[in-house]
Amino acid sequence: MSEATQNNLLTTNRKALTVNPDPLVYGTFAEIGAGQETARNFFQAGGAAGTIAKTISAYDMTFSDQIYGKSKRYVSRERLLTMLETEYQLLLQRLGESEKERQFFTFGNTVKTKPYRGPNDAHGWLGIRFQPKPNDEPSSIVLHTRMWDDDSLDQQHAIGILGTNLIYGAFYFRKTRKAS
Repeated sequence: MSEATQNNLLTTNRKALTVNPDPLVYGTFAEIGAGQETARNFFQAGGAAGTIAKTISAYDMTFSDQIYGKSKRYVSRERLLTMLETEYQLLLQRLGESEKERQFFTFGNTVKTKPYRGPNDAHGWLGIRFQPKPNDEPSSIVLHTRMWDDDSLDQQHAIGILGTNLIYGAFYFRKTRKAS
C-alpha cells in the first residue's frame, strides 16, 4: 500500500474525528449490553463536546424498563426502535428550539455479547435516527448483526467500529450515493 493511500484511509478514529468538529451534527448515544463502545470512539477521537449531547447505558433491565417501557426481549428490533424514538424526542424537547440550525441524531444499540460461559450466540441491533438537513423530518437506518469473534471484548470493539461507521455513513455517504 502506498504512503498516499495509507494517509487517506478513514480509520474509525478518523471517522469520529470528522464527525466531532462538524458544527451541524449533534446527538445522543444510547447503548445497552456491549458497553458504550461507539460513544467511546467519539470521546477518544477528541472534540466530542461538539457532537455528543448525552450518552446513556440503561444496562439494568428494571432501569431500562423505566426509561423505555417493558419489553419481551431486550436485544430486539422493537427495543432499538423504542430507544431511538424516546431519545430522539427527548433531544428535540430539550434542544430543538435553541439549536434549530443543527442536524440532530440519536444512535442506539442493544447487543448481547458472548457470555462468560456458554455458546457464542452474540448478536445485536444498531440504528440511527437523524436529520439529513437541519429541521428535516428524521430518517432512520437499522441494522442487525451477528458477531463471530470468540471473545466478548473483540465483539464490543467490533460494535464500536460498526456504530461509528453507521454514524459517519449516515451523514457523509448519503451525499454521494442514491438509494436503490
